[in-house]
Amino acid sequence: MVLPPSPRLWVGMLVVMVVLVDLPRVVQKCIFDVVQAQARVVPAAPISQTNVQLLKNNPPGRRASVTQRRSLRNMAPPTPDSPQPIRIRTWIPAESNNLSEAEKERMAAAVEEAVRKVSSLLSVSRAAGPLLLSRDVNKYCKFLWRNSSTANYNRCGRANKNYRSETCLDVTIPNAHLAGCDIYPEADSLLSTELRREGAGLPDTDFLLYLNVQATDKCRAEPNVLAYAVHCQTDTHGRPVAGVVVLCRDRLTGAAYSHQATVQTVIHELFHALGFSKDLFHTWTDCSSRSQGNGGCSPRGKVTHSDGSGQMRIYTPSVISALQRLLASTDPQLGGPLENLDVPLGKASSHWESRVLQGSVMAAVLGDPTTVRIDPVTLAALQDTGWYSVDMSRAQGLVWGDGEGSMFGSLSNCQNKSSSFFCSAVDLGNGSECWKEESGREEDWSDEMFGFHSRCFFSNLTRQNQSEVPSSGSSVEGRCYRHRCTGPNRYQIQVSGTEWADCPAGDTVKIKGYRGLVHCPDRRLCLYDDITPPSYESTTFPASATSDPYEAVSSAQDWSWLPPRPPAELTAASVLGLTVAVCVLAAAVVCYRKCCSCRVRIHAVPEHHTDV
Repeated sequence: MVLPPSPRLWVGMLVVMVVLVDLPRVVQKCIFDVVQAQARVVPAAPISQTNVQLLKNNPPGRRASVTQRRSLRNMAPPTPDSPQPIRIRTWIPAESNNLSEAEKERMAAAVEEAVRKVSSLLSVSRAAGPLLLSRDVNKYCKFLWRNSSTANYNRCGRANKNYRSETCLDVTIPNAHLAGCDIYPEADSLLSTELRREGAGLPDTDFLLYLNVQATDKCRAEPNVLAYAVHCQTDTHGRPVAGVVVLCRDRLTGAAYSHQATVQTVIHELFHALGFSKDLFHTWTDCSSRSQGNGGCSPRGKVTHSDGSGQMRIYTPSVISALQRLLASTDPQLGGPLENLDVPLGKASSHWESRVLQGSVMAAVLGDPTTVRIDPVTLAALQDTGWYSVDMSRAQGLVWGDGEGSMFGSLSNCQNKSSSFFCSAVDLGNGSECWKEESGREEDWSDEMFGFHSRCFFSNLTRQNQSEVPSSGSSVEGRCYRHRCTGPNRYQIQVSGTEWADCPAGDTVKIKGYRGLVHCPDRRLCLYDDITPPSYESTTFPASATSDPYEAVSSAQDWSWLPPRPPAELTAASVLGLTVAVCVLAAAVVCYRKCCSCRVRIHAVPEHHTDV
């Protein structure tokens, strides 16, 4: 006997049903950690007291060297009105300009929307002057002066004759975007030779995003890779100032293209390039003293540690607080859990663990665009980088795990079914993924149907002409049947060997040739703008969301995405049916983890355009 849940739990389960109804047509894979590990990151040229003194000692009329001018620029204080929304400039390399007009329009629209969203969330302290990227001294220089007592310590003494250009993930950086560089032939002489002239730089720019739309080898080798990214330049404070997003061109065409999924892919990749990267975790800084007017920022040091169960977590103040609020826990050791599938023991990942943070834009798995949220834990992590001031009021709340306590998502929690979000039953549809054809079984007396359009329904159907019914045949179980949308919250179902039958939402239906009934969930299927399952073109992000989506909110916020508040009292059958369905769908999404045998690895989709 399943007892009716509390009203708050019912709300959570109902919204989970809305969130998890339509799963993605294509498994999408993120390879950020692999690609970033292969990229060379060029830091800003260090500021030395020697350079400062040389600048002061320049006689009137003498032109400062490139290195000296760059040092002076790097020392320019932030503008007094900082922090301000981050200015992200996009640049399309020449090799990506052979796109069709339709491809250009698609990429322009998605990138502009993604950049606008990120800029509304993150603010930075703007430095004076245009953004100029550094040249890699290891590429243009044959050797450096290493005697610390010389005037030209750590400066280039001989040029590399084979030096041609700077690149970032196979994108050639224009000379106009790059600082110049000098060669100092003598250890103590101020005389220098200009190897490369300084470019004009990019005005009004805090982060330069190179968008490369190509059918790359990685795109061809990994059919489930839709996009990937790296950061390749940092400023003197360690903040990334340039990166590349590669969009697999083939994903811009075809009927499966989704604008909203593409927007979410670009946001996901931008967050990686802006600092949500395991290669940058150790460079995050603590700027709490600066915000209190007590000085600058200090290094956080190592922020990732393994908990008692071997789960790698991020332990920074904002992340811990955000996760505590989500799970309604006061556990001080509740750090942000990082993905550990295919990650060596004791190593970090650049994605959240989906068992705990399913639906986060930085989870290892992204589902249907309507399920993805720019969540408080992700924004808290960006806040804790020390590089950004984050508008936390725009965080979109997660229903997944809401109020479930500190053990939510642990293996014991999953296996023991101690949470309404996990289900490890093995009977019929409960133990399988309805949308996967391979989940079907031979000699299936229940006539379940498995495939892309199949979902789990609460049912006790048995064939009328069946002489022998298994002992569990008349019991109510989760069964896999096909469905198709006929309108908002209206759909039909199909049992193996039968015609399509209307399934009234919130009611039950009889199926010709069968004994028993099928329960038709209300406000769970066919709710999106595009009612053709699965819904790929989705509604936009709500402006904000709270942990309880039915709490009072500002009238200026659009909350039309929420389902109507359910009635205070529900029949036991309805509660039981939806409870089972919740467990099935939740477990199906999460079972790619250790809980189940399947492995669903997702990212978002691709996008492109010129200067936005």
